[in-house]
Parts: sequence; structure tokens; C-alpha cells
Amino acid sequence: MGGAGSSAASPSRMPDTSQAFFEQKYQQATDPWAYASSAYEQNKYGTTILALKERRFRRVFEPGCSVGVLTERLAQMSERLEAIDISPTAVRRARERCRDYPNVEIREGGLPDAMPDGRFDLIVFSEIGYYFEPDVLGDVAGGLVDRLETGGVLLAVHWLGRSTDHRLTGDEVHLILGQLSGLRPWESQRYEGFRLDSWLRV
Repeated sequence: MGGAGSSAASPSRMPDTSQAFFEQKYQQATDPWAYASSAYEQNKYGTTILALKERRFRRVFEPGCSVGVLTERLAQMSERLEAIDISPTAVRRARERCRDYPNVEIREGGLPDAMPDGRFDLIVFSEIGYYFEPDVLGDVAGGLVDRLETGGVLLAVHWLGRSTDHRLTGDEVHLILGQLSGLRPWESQRYEGFRLDSWLRV
């Protein structure tokens, strides 16, 4: 679907998921994956928020925030929210969308290079896992787990369709995440078109 790609792989290895690939998408369309207007996306975001069970989080990390549609919703349940996207244009649009939330910081960057320092009690890994090669995804996700506080939540949401831009399917992404050490399953659900899984850091 969309989101930010990995800055760990060189453009020559993954030419269709480089920074230039995503930046071109955002320059050609204001919201290239219709995150703000699609009924499917709105349902997915609502489901994501409900899955967090009305918890309030101290510090949240959202890689691949795109134009900030989910970021805006997460901001309302976060004391501090840090988000990144690999596209400078997407970052500008996300900052504009979240301009009324002083608790939100949005920066340009991709995983793993732009991962913030410190620990989080929620990391939302949504719609970006397919852009990594399997071994790279395992390393990146392992780094995310290392940044979770004990009892912190890793929440993943991915589309179940197929795209020529993707290296993995949504199911393959979640299988890799579920094999990471240091996590205990919290919730696992399949919906029309996407799946949602969450784990607690032990």
C-alpha cells in the first residue's frame, strides 16, 4: 500500500522502494494511497485505535507515517509521539496535518538509521514491513523490540493483498514479527483486507 521504505537498502538493490520512489509518489499526488479519504483506510485506522484498548501512552514511535492521518489519531492518546517518513514531501504534509499537536515531532528518515534514541511504550509498525527483504526486516524489527519498555506494545497492521512494489506479503511480515524474541502475543485479528497483531515486551 504505502508508507516509508527502508533506508538500509541501497537504491540499486531495491530501486522501487528507494527514497526517490516514495518522493515521486508524494509529488505526483497529495495523498497517493488515499489514507485520508478511503473508507478502507478509515476503517483500518479506527480498528488500530480500538486495538490499543483506550490506553494512554507516554512515548510513541510511528515509522512510515506518510501524510500523518494515523499520526493525528495517535497524538490524541500519546503524551509524546515521534514519527518519521522517508519522503520529505510526506513529512511536510504530516507536519501540517498535526500542527495543532505540540506533543508530535515528525522528522524525515527511514529505518533503521532514523530510529530515535531512548525507549517507547508503543511502537506502531503499519504498512511498511513489506518493503524490506526478510533478513533486513528481522534486524529492523529486532531493533524496534530493543527500544520497547517492559510491558510496551508493538502493534503491526498490514494489507493482505499483493503488490509488485512489495518484497513480502502482509502475512509474511507478521510471521517474521511473531518470531522475534522478547515479545508475548497480545492480540491477533484478521479483517477484510488487512491483519492486525500486537505483542507486549516481556
